[in-house]
Amino acid sequence: MNTQTLMIQGTTSDAGKSFLVTALCRWLARRDIRVVPFKPQNMALNSVVSVDGGEIGRAQAVQAFACGLEPHTDMNPVLLKPNSDTGAQVIIHGHAVGNMNAVSYHDYKSVALNAVLESHARLITNYEKIIVEGAGSPAEINLRANDIANMGFAESIDCPVILIADIDRGGVFAHLVGTLSLLSDSEQARIKGFVINRFRGDIALLEPGLKWLSEHTGKPVLGVLPYLQDLHLEAEDALPKAQHSAVAETAKAIQIIIPALPRISNHTDFDPLRLHPQVNLIFIGPGEVIPPADLIILPGSKSVRADLDWICKQGWKKEIHRHLRYGGKMIGICGGFQMLGKYIHDPDGLESNVGSSTGLAFFDMVTTLKQNKILRNVEGSLAFNGAAVSGYEIHAGVTSFGSSYKPAIKFIHGTDGAISEDGLILGTYWHGLFESSDACSALLAWIMSDNVIQPSDYHILRETSVNRLADCVSEHLDTTQLGKLLGLDTASL
Repeated sequence: MNTQTLMIQGTTSDAGKSFLVTALCRWLARRDIRVVPFKPQNMALNSVVSVDGGEIGRAQAVQAFACGLEPHTDMNPVLLKPNSDTGAQVIIHGHAVGNMNAVSYHDYKSVALNAVLESHARLITNYEKIIVEGAGSPAEINLRANDIANMGFAESIDCPVILIADIDRGGVFAHLVGTLSLLSDSEQARIKGFVINRFRGDIALLEPGLKWLSEHTGKPVLGVLPYLQDLHLEAEDALPKAQHSAVAETAKAIQIIIPALPRISNHTDFDPLRLHPQVNLIFIGPGEVIPPADLIILPGSKSVRADLDWICKQGWKKEIHRHLRYGGKMIGICGGFQMLGKYIHDPDGLESNVGSSTGLAFFDMVTTLKQNKILRNVEGSLAFNGAAVSGYEIHAGVTSFGSSYKPAIKFIHGTDGAISEDGLILGTYWHGLFESSDACSALLAWIMSDNVIQPSDYHILRETSVNRLADCVSEHLDTTQLGKLLGLDTASL
């Protein structure tokens, strides 16, 4: 069996696969082992621009960070970005190859598998160990044929698998035993142990269950990871479970509202704001009324015209105008920025049906969606005060401006975004706008000028969180067994 590669699969989505892969990557990197993360197929709307100019899932970028590496498209060779309930944009080795529905993609999987195996082969030649993250659950019977995300991949390269389950959901033993029972004999043999995630309480009360699980399945429990309070790692896709920040809703708090668009993308842009002690950030959904706020942010979207239509059907266009009349501020990011113009044209039907949509018309600008995405990492400064800002662009739209254009950001390639004449509305294509402490402080001061606290360094926070995960591996998992699965000298672990 291939001990150069270890795969983490989960009994469900959000079982802890991303966390465990991140933790193992840092745990190995601390031991000066050249380790790299890998996710054969990811379905997510949170993505980043890789060092080789492609697009990969955000979770793999965090895992690369845990390894001390720059994100690369080989770490996530297949990325699916849903643009409807039945279809997605298919991205291979960082670049879009087209939109496909579920049936079309099923037929395309043999091509996708070749891309996956090519990337894995390149990583094998450059790294000592590869930690692989599965997707969803390996027991999804309807997706078993031609699988490239879970056991199909593990069997094709002959690697061991660890199965992780979330005890905080309840039914953890049923999840583990049920998943195992739905696998083929060869797939069951490939699972070398279990990890239970997010446990809180007295471990002694869990011991009888762990003993039964090992005896019933013949497989060891490699450890029980605790529920980590106040841990922050960027979400792979789903919105935060807590839909608002922990800050008390007081007169001193900065109230920020974000529509939870049906195809919201890169909502991790707002993590630094959620974590700021003065910010109360709330995602609002269908049927809800926009409450009084200091700032409304229109986020990125994978289907801009459809999400713009959704906003209008919610009656929020009128609410946004009222918000601005009373001096509230607004920011549009990427797709949200495109919504602020007069028109959005999609002549090739890239995101929806061929056609055009009337925008909110706060800026004298028109956006046309083009076949080739703009993918780049960027650095510059906010035009209104010179604060340093960095981020990345992932968009298919090309925007043209009228004569009254005032840019929001200046950078080496020119300018980006726009800011209104009255200073109430700002738009930009840049994701990661708030990760820079200087830019975050400047934008919060623009929203509410009095007594804004300097935000914590977001990158230090990420480093601290990754180290906490690695510490959990050392403290709560059987590192001797892990070492054996990876073919390591266990005497040094």
